[in-house]
Amino acid sequence: MSIDALRKRYEAAGQDHLFKFWSKLSPAQQEELMAQLESLNIERVNRIYSKAVSSEKEAINPTSTVESIEPLPKGASESVTNAAKASEWRQIGLEAIARGEVGVLLMAGGQGTRLGSSAPKGCYDIGLPSHKSLFQYQAERIARLQTVAETECAKPAGSVIVPWYVMTSGPTRRETEDFFKKNSYFGLDSKNVIFFEQGTLPCLTMEGKVLLETPSRVAVAPDGNGGLYAATRSPLYPGKSETVLSDLAKRKVLYVHAYCVDNCLVRVADPVFLGYSIQKQADCAAKVVPKTHPTESVGVVACRGNKYSVVEYSEISKEQAERRDPETGELTFRAGNIANHFYTTAYLNQVESFEDDLAFHIARKKIPHVDLETGEYVKPSKPNGMKLEMFVFDVFPYTERFAVLEVERKEEFSPLKNAPGTGSDDPETSRRDLLAQHQRFLEHAGAQVKDSVEIEISPLVSYAGEGLESVKGKVYQKSGLVGAVEELDALA
Repeated sequence: MSIDALRKRYEAAGQDHLFKFWSKLSPAQQEELMAQLESLNIERVNRIYSKAVSSEKEAINPTSTVESIEPLPKGASESVTNAAKASEWRQIGLEAIARGEVGVLLMAGGQGTRLGSSAPKGCYDIGLPSHKSLFQYQAERIARLQTVAETECAKPAGSVIVPWYVMTSGPTRRETEDFFKKNSYFGLDSKNVIFFEQGTLPCLTMEGKVLLETPSRVAVAPDGNGGLYAATRSPLYPGKSETVLSDLAKRKVLYVHAYCVDNCLVRVADPVFLGYSIQKQADCAAKVVPKTHPTESVGVVACRGNKYSVVEYSEISKEQAERRDPETGELTFRAGNIANHFYTTAYLNQVESFEDDLAFHIARKKIPHVDLETGEYVKPSKPNGMKLEMFVFDVFPYTERFAVLEVERKEEFSPLKNAPGTGSDDPETSRRDLLAQHQRFLEHAGAQVKDSVEIEISPLVSYAGEGLESVKGKVYQKSGLVGAVEELDALA
């Protein structure tokens, strides 16, 4: 596109201020800005802004009838505490894995800034005896699960593959790929670890004008974890046509497990969750954990109108939050959302058809930018603009067959959000929760673990407590790291 045609397009969109410094830019800078502006769908940006603003206004001052918020109806969710059913679901899930019908989508675009690290969050070491990163733990769970599926479903060794699609962001992609290469993909075949990148959207003023970060570059920000869906349709490599969706189709993957990188207890490609969702014939499903108390600051999976949604804690009244089921005594709004989802690949292919109906969420932020009058770089002290993002659960209301599985928090959810020493959702609580789980694995298998003894069991030894039959009757008195089941003998 010629510079004149590009200018006209931006003028028509009311965004021609982006050319303010054009005449002062060097040829290289002009090329940089032109490439960015050509690749940007400015008309879509304007549409997203208008819809986000009107949607926010509607939420604050509803003009139409407010949709009622109700807890999940009876029978809409089931729990893994039903051991017989969980065993049945596990078998269904393992068989799907053994047939090569399962893939995994990892949302790993975030940096560990709040943890005091500029590296991708998945590179973080929570202080385990092994010093394994979150990425390594998850890779080894996939490797172990492939082996379990081969063994239990009588498949040849090395024949079961669970492809792993790792969603990075602009700032984390190169470092994430380098980390995997340096660590030899943690034992996985590099052909089955596919990196892709979530999209970005321009940062805007409160009036919807695109901000310039420098005279030759637009300020952009990642489009939220809900950018996952559009990212699965974007080319994996510049100039190539392959996408995550086309790769899933090529591999004949029917079911996908998606989760966030920061949960050290995540059961990657969990056969129980997969089997439950497959048996329910769900298009999309969510794992939830029971809320710890009525005022816990967590979104819950509930019904808005007649549609499944994640309802923020601020949208639920005190009376609703405290309401309990008269039969069970449990909170009625209890299904805490943990960003752990199941999809059929058919459903992922359908998202594009309703994506324009989804409203982006507005996050008002302090956004550094160039002052259009003076050309000076401004680092604001208070929010001056907005970043637009979509949440991964925004698709729930558009799902025809939705299912919810409740799991135990202590077994499956310990998020890493806060700086060391915070006391909650920090590296110390992640480490504590993972080692406590390994102690339960041993005790469940019939062993006894003495007080203050810490034993870390490699995911390559046991995915969820299986394979530890040999520990029955043993008493463990020494702390240590176990990389093979035989090594447990030295700690007894």
